[in-house]
Amino acid sequence: MSVTMTEAAARHVTRYITKRGRGVGVRLGVKTTGCSGLAYKLEYADEVAPEDIVFEGHGIKILIDPKSLPYLEGTELDFVREGLNEGFKFRNPREKDRCGCGESFRV
Repeated sequence: MSVTMTEAAARHVTRYITKRGRGVGVRLGVKTTGCSGLAYKLEYADEVAPEDIVFEGHGIKILIDPKSLPYLEGTELDFVREGLNEGFKFRNPREKDRCGCGESFRV
């Protein structure tokens, strides 16, 4: 399995990296927190670390640490606009439950 990115997410990341003037892609991982146990963490990455597992979508690198990969396999990263709000959305087939506030999930 792999981790993928929609074209909309790739366009957003490309615009932001261009604006920043540096970056190789995004780093996606999970951290222990919240009501359901895990939360996604997403940040722009300026370099690939030796331990990173690298996927690529629409010309953008998606970097994942080996400990997070079992929780993220099959995930699709999207960028959506809903009304006045916009942001990244994670479509993770491994999610079994999500807390009411939507900040954390369980696999």
